[in-house]
Amino acid sequence: MSVLVFVDHAQGTFKKNAFEAINYAAKTAEQVGGDVIAVVLGAAAESELAALGTYGAKQVLHVNDERLNHFNAKAYTKAIIAAANQTGAKVIIASANNNGKALAPMVAAQLKAGLVAGAVDYPSTANGFTVKKSVFSGKAFAHVQITSDIKVIGLTPNTFAPAEVGGTASVQALSADLNDADFGVKFVSEDVVKGEVPLSEAERVVSGGRGLKGPENWGILEDLAKAMDATLACSRPVADAHWRPHHEHVGQTGGTIRPNLYVAVGISGAIQHLAGVNSSKTIVVINKDPEAPFFKAADYGIIGDAFEILPKLTEAVKKAKG
Repeated sequence: MSVLVFVDHAQGTFKKNAFEAINYAAKTAEQVGGDVIAVVLGAAAESELAALGTYGAKQVLHVNDERLNHFNAKAYTKAIIAAANQTGAKVIIASANNNGKALAPMVAAQLKAGLVAGAVDYPSTANGFTVKKSVFSGKAFAHVQITSDIKVIGLTPNTFAPAEVGGTASVQALSADLNDADFGVKFVSEDVVKGEVPLSEAERVVSGGRGLKGPENWGILEDLAKAMDATLACSRPVADAHWRPHHEHVGQTGGTIRPNLYVAVGISGAIQHLAGVNSSKTIVVINKDPEAPFFKAADYGIIGDAFEILPKLTEAVKKAKG
């Protein structure tokens, strides 16, 4: 039974979530039998495709169509289904990042497949095919049994640490027979932020709230983030007030993240915000209000004025890094 994995990339560059998905597929293939077949859409160097074998892929199906260089849910769905039909794959895996969240339900619907989105553990095949996922904004877990012939799984990003297993994948061209009607959205242009780790992949995140009082004070947070090699984030009120761009907003109505370290500065910790960050491995809260709800969820808490604490913390981080 082949396991097909959609491998996302940005202009030919594969990132952490791609390697996570391949690793997960390899672990799944060990249980159900068969090989891991990766499918890559859009332009990518053949050497980069073959290197996906390092993480467990045995074969890479490549649809080298320049129209796929930018994500298009309808066209990507057709290409994934073409790959599934060619390989006879019974398990299809994708990272539940922005692209994967759009793609997995469409693939599942057209293949009449059962779907588990937000998987946080490897499938159990001891009694059927069961996948553990988070529910209620990360407050609980559900064990979902998929009984359909074809199964689709979306992985919660930053949950499975990618590991190199060695090897080189064979690369084969795949024709998805795409036509203009398959592209319901026309790509015009995009602005790419360079030099930053996306929030969904960040190991360390420094986040600010209304306690910073205004966008003019964000420099002290940026200094700490730079010292920690962390990615910046913010609460919803900050994004709504246009202090920070909306792509930095984390919470129930923003991004959901799972970093190793989450530092929240001047954020009260409303339940909507916690829903997006409560899967962080370690949470540090800095707030001058000792009754702030966030302290109940924190692993470490500092009660005090952020404008006094952050410069000292930044210096301590720089000193520790030597």
